[in-house]
Amino acid sequence: MKRNFKEWFADFTDTIATYEYYTDFNVVYRNIDKIKVELNILNSLIGSKNIENEFDALFKKYPEIRKCLPLLIAVREKEIKVIDEGEKLKYNFTNINDIELLKRFMRKTGLFDLISNHLVNNLVDYATGVEVGLGSNGRKNRGGHLMEDVLQDFIEKEGFKLNQTYFKEMYLKDIERKWNIDLSSLSHLGKVAKRFDYVVKTQNCIYAFETNFYSSSGSKLNETARSYKMIAEESKNIKGFAFVWVTDGLGWAGAKNNLEETFDVMENIYNIKELSKGKLREILI
Repeated sequence: MKRNFKEWFADFTDTIATYEYYTDFNVVYRNIDKIKVELNILNSLIGSKNIENEFDALFKKYPEIRKCLPLLIAVREKEIKVIDEGEKLKYNFTNINDIELLKRFMRKTGLFDLISNHLVNNLVDYATGVEVGLGSNGRKNRGGHLMEDVLQDFIEKEGFKLNQTYFKEMYLKDIERKWNIDLSSLSHLGKVAKRFDYVVKTQNCIYAFETNFYSSSGSKLNETARSYKMIAEESKNIKGFAFVWVTDGLGWAGAKNNLEETFDVMENIYNIKELSKGKLREILI
């Protein structure tokens, strides 16, 4: 029986967010613990009236304080490049020993002012706040992982075992090698290194899953729908292989036409509500 796209889309949900989606404090605390000692050493400079000289002496005694400096300007990378008065400078906070260059960084970023003018009372607390802010930028990635977790739960409820009967983040070439199947039509003769979120192996078929959730619209959604439509059409000609796409989210409202085009030609496209009603059991068992 042919499914109705409007009825299918009407079952899309607006969120799969957990509390950790907004801020994962476990990650925040782990990141702070890595530099907590160095931050406390820097705390000795708070309110300093002669901060450049005191920083100089502190760095000579505790050069490891350099590793916590990028976070104080909300940067995770350990290497920072800047243009300073027409000069390109590179700061590598893993091994920088040039104290004058380091003081230049502290001066021009405003960190000396922040610390010496007592604008913060505790750098551990300050850095924790910065980590929370940086973590909010990762919500998009966490959203994608949340949808992967949703699908993984449904796969395991059907009795499949990780790295035994189902596999996570598997490349085409690995699928070909493991089960001696030709998937060259999906990789454009080996030119594309395609990776699937999950691969489930049953007695009769290899099921390759992609999953995503979109809470907001954007141009990427149209490209995703077109790309998966192509994979689905190519997969129809591969014996013993099936492509399954699980997607959801009201972000699709802005790309509904492209999604409907894919829905019309793709047999195995599902939303979360269908999975909750046992759709995987119908497909895989």
